Amino acid sequence: MKYYIGCDLGGTNIKVGIVDVTSGNVVASLGAPTLARNGHEDVIKRMAETMQTLVSQQSVKWNEIGGIGVSAPGRLDLEKGETIFLPNLHGQWHHVPLKARLEEYLGKPVYLLNDVRAITYGEWAFGAGKGVETMVCFAIGTGVGGGIVYKNQLVLTQGGAAGELGHISVDLNGPKCNCGNYGCVEVYASGPAITAMGVKAVIQGATTSIGERCGHDLNKINPKLLATAALEGDIVAQEIWDTVGLHLGVGICNTALAIGPERVVISGGVAAAGDLLLNPIRRTLMERMFVMPSEKIEIVLGKLGDDAGIIGTAVWASQGGKQ
Repeated sequence: MKYYIGCDLGGTNIKVGIVDVTSGNVVASLGAPTLARNGHEDVIKRMAETMQTLVSQQSVKWNEIGGIGVSAPGRLDLEKGETIFLPNLHGQWHHVPLKARLEEYLGKPVYLLNDVRAITYGEWAFGAGKGVETMVCFAIGTGVGGGIVYKNQLVLTQGGAAGELGHISVDLNGPKCNCGNYGCVEVYASGPAITAMGVKAVIQGATTSIGERCGHDLNKINPKLLATAALEGDIVAQEIWDTVGLHLGVGICNTALAIGPERVVISGGVAAAGDLLLNPIRRTLMERMFVMPSEKIEIVLGKLGDDAGIIGTAVWASQGGKQ
């Protein structure tokens, strides 16, 4: 079969899509609120109903759907089909049999994957990583997630936990991360970290247009505003993006030295900053990587946007959750 459903379970929204896995095209998609505070059983039922509703609205019939891939933000037991710990969902979903419950509702095989590993797989199969054997992906948003494809295989060792690239330490004495470690890439390169640098600059009275751009309402400062300021010549905003790119670049150096990727894909909402982010990353690799030719590692933006995870999980499901 060529049609599979990809489903992204997020803390705020559920997004499902019918994917033609021969082309990577999302035939149709539909969203629904997660409403996680109602409990995991309610959420699982809503996920199933959203998938059924989507298919009922299309020319694709339910018996043409080969299976379902589901991505979730947190630790999963891929063999048992359970969520172990989803920190962004109410109740944190400790050992919830997500695979089994969805299969009861839907009568189709269901396969789980971490959300950023799903993004990584989607970008490798049909996006910015297509055509290379080894790539890494950094997804930058509220946090910094990651994923690795090594010699055409999605790295899922240690129970699928491998690939958490946002928690590589780039400063042994840096701020404490929510993961418990210190100086992670995430504390310097996530959306909230970038926002915090902009807020700090305004509070400390730096010579910058950031305050004027947000009407001196610090709650309106975000990475998009800081990117606009940097592109229009604000030196302080440019320095913020250089700092972000430096720390992310060091994390990429460490990862690259271990596995030698041909391509590094930067995705997520913060990736919209484009060359403001990519150029300091490239510069950092040139300045810090000497035992491996940095010019042979491409640093590129993701191509699939919000559909990357849906495409990745659908392709994963089409392979029976295996490679």
